[in-house]
Amino acid sequence: MVVQIDRVILLDSSGEKHLVALDRETVSVPALGVVRAEALRAAIGRKWTVGGRSFLVLTPSIRDLVGSAKRKAQIVGPKDAPSLVWNIDLKAGDLVVEAGAGSGALTLALAHAIGPSGRVVTYDLRQDFLDVARQNVEASGFAPRVEFKVGDIRDKIAERDADAFVLDIPDPWAAIGTAWETLRLCGHLASYSPSMEQMSRTVAALRASAFVEVRTLEIIEREIEARATGTHPSFAPLGHTGYLTFARKVLDKFM
Repeated sequence: MVVQIDRVILLDSSGEKHLVALDRETVSVPALGVVRAEALRAAIGRKWTVGGRSFLVLTPSIRDLVGSAKRKAQIVGPKDAPSLVWNIDLKAGDLVVEAGAGSGALTLALAHAIGPSGRVVTYDLRQDFLDVARQNVEASGFAPRVEFKVGDIRDKIAERDADAFVLDIPDPWAAIGTAWETLRLCGHLASYSPSMEQMSRTVAALRASAFVEVRTLEIIEREIEARATGTHPSFAPLGHTGYLTFARKVLDKFM
């Protein structure tokens, strides 16, 4: 089966990447001009030179798509998003409700995981955030999988029997009741919080409700630099990004 490539990444020698949608016969490439889409498709995996500049033409990964997203708010980054997707058991065909669309970076990771047969419903209080998130989702080709809604996730929402419920809001503990009503039995909840106080209040709210397997992670990632002169850990600081809290909906608890 031949898969039609609808987007490519142009990687230059400095490591900078440019996402280009091949949605028409000729496409505009920033700072380069107009080129034929078929010329880029034919160059996949190869070096492509235009206007004195050379690029490697790649098919985009989800990491590329998230990295290319326009940002209006701080995003759940590439070291936290994979752990979140894994721990809520997200898979093709799932329904996931997201609270706090922000710039849509996590929305992209969720949409990638649930595939064409799944659905992401993402809420935000601010229309301007949803507009940016929508632009990023459309640029990545995932628009048919995502529904955007302006609303307060702390109130009742229409969705039911969701497989997963993801919170990235300042007071996630205030939405635990909504999450329980929305999730199917044994469905998964995830909450992302930058501060320990936010995380602690969320954990307390989960333990006071009908959730089990409550656990929190902090992902510390250190890159290793392997060069001809030697191999050593990167000197970049091991910075904190956020705390990931997980739980599962049940009807009964031991205590």
